[in-house]
Amino acid sequence: MKNKKDTPHGVVYSTNPEFEYNFGEDEEPDTLPAQQQNFKIWLDRKGGNKIVSRIDGFIGKDEDLQSLRKKLQNLCGSGGTAKDGEILLQGDHRDKILVFLLKEGYKAKKAGG
Repeated sequence: MKNKKDTPHGVVYSTNPEFEYNFGEDEEPDTLPAQQQNFKIWLDRKGGNKIVSRIDGFIGKDEDLQSLRKKLQNLCGSGGTAKDGEILLQGDHRDKILVFLLKEGYKAKKAGG
């Protein structure tokens, strides 16, 4: 069986010999400048009731997201992950993250309770 990404959705058959199916793969948007990024910093609980700091709202390329994740991990001295415009860091580091992001020129604020 083919991978789902290999199967064109909605197209069963085409008689046009020139037909090329566009899989509609999303291109990553260009990374917005720091002043245009608008982050919200949340405190969440993930699997096993572990507390994580979640930074949400990044718009840009994955390599820039990973770079920011690495800077925040070094700042907080904790592990973490980043994907889909979101960074998760182990532990409650909201205050450190907020100060760092504001110092770097990002718009950021705490969200949630």
